[in-house]
Amino acid sequence: MCELLVGLPMIGVLGIDDDGAAAVAVHVELMVESPPCPGCGRRAWVKDRPMVELVDLPCFGRPARLVWHKHRWRCPDDRCAVMSWTGEDARIAPARGAMTDRAGRWSCAQVGRLGRTVAEVARELGCDWHTVNDAVIAYGTPLVEDHDRIGAVSALGLDETLFCRRGRWRTQQWCTSIVDVSPGHTQLLDVVAGRSATGPSRWLEGRPKAWCEAIRFGVLDLSGPYRKTFDDTLPDVTQVADPFHLIRLANTKLDECRRRVQNETVGHRGRKDDALYRARRLLTKAHERLDERGEQKLVGLLEAGDPRGEVRTAWHAKEVVRSIYEIADPQLADEFVGQLGADLQDASCPVEVRSLGRTILRWRNQIVAWHQALVSNGPTEAVNNLIKRIKRIGFGFRRFSHYRIRVLLYAGRPNWELLRNVTPR
Repeated sequence: MCELLVGLPMIGVLGIDDDGAAAVAVHVELMVESPPCPGCGRRAWVKDRPMVELVDLPCFGRPARLVWHKHRWRCPDDRCAVMSWTGEDARIAPARGAMTDRAGRWSCAQVGRLGRTVAEVARELGCDWHTVNDAVIAYGTPLVEDHDRIGAVSALGLDETLFCRRGRWRTQQWCTSIVDVSPGHTQLLDVVAGRSATGPSRWLEGRPKAWCEAIRFGVLDLSGPYRKTFDDTLPDVTQVADPFHLIRLANTKLDECRRRVQNETVGHRGRKDDALYRARRLLTKAHERLDERGEQKLVGLLEAGDPRGEVRTAWHAKEVVRSIYEIADPQLADEFVGQLGADLQDASCPVEVRSLGRTILRWRNQIVAWHQALVSNGPTEAVNNLIKRIKRIGFGFRRFSHYRIRVLLYAGRPNWELLRNVTPR
């Protein structure tokens, strides 16, 4: 009956220690015959019985330990080159492992699939944090590196996320998320270190040629390094500028204009009684979302704090940029964007608006491409939220390799059916 409860193949239960300690210890041994010597083929002898204590799954609500009485075999022929060896069984635990095989697979599923913290699983098993983390890395790496995990991609998105802050000066280290943004199929493909063109380009160069040729659209924010990635590795892909980032840039230029006018007008940063400071929320709000009272308040604040009308001009420029995505005809959108970029560089416009116009002309083709592709980096931002959840519950990461495995297990959509037969690394 005890052997049935333990549930491991060819296992004999020698005894159970339950002396009131935190964990229940189950002593087991393999029921095997003496194996032949790998050197000479003679029947081996038992040299000694070393005991190995392994972390196992909880038993009846309490942590459990599997104490494996191994067989250390010895060749009876003293002249044999193979003197002794220790019996192993990967079905019980991998060689030199600190956790049973079933506990390792369970830990990987709990941390990777359900998004639990390593510390939480370690407390449930009554073991060290590193023991669980090592199991997650060992069993999760084959799932992440599975070639079948990444299928055909028609639209590829690139975006940056903050990995960590290091050193005395809290220097920011970034990483790039490579995401399948094809309609109806959002998946985190991989995470590479840095936000330059080097990491994504090297990753794309390592993919099969047929896989790269199937990509039709490359979605990116207004980032020069990511544009260089597509230019160098996927030159035939249609690049699409993400609408959210363009409108956010227009809002950023509007806010820069408001701050500059604020300092030039009153000589200090915005304070709660200053007109432009009170208008900061209304300025970035979509015009159609302003009710009559809000619009009247905005007009009054601009009249009071914007004597030269520069902030008003930047606000109108932001609203016109938003109207780009109300145009359905790609050809008409191309003409509109080109004319808008030229108009925003008029000498009468504030310096921030002229800068926005130059950016629009520089990214004209990518902006207009959205009207043909109708894909955005919205799925990438959704995946980034999942990544940030892993960072939040983990209270930060120090090793990028551990960070990559954790986020890909949670957001990379691995085939969890493979966990039953995966060989830990």
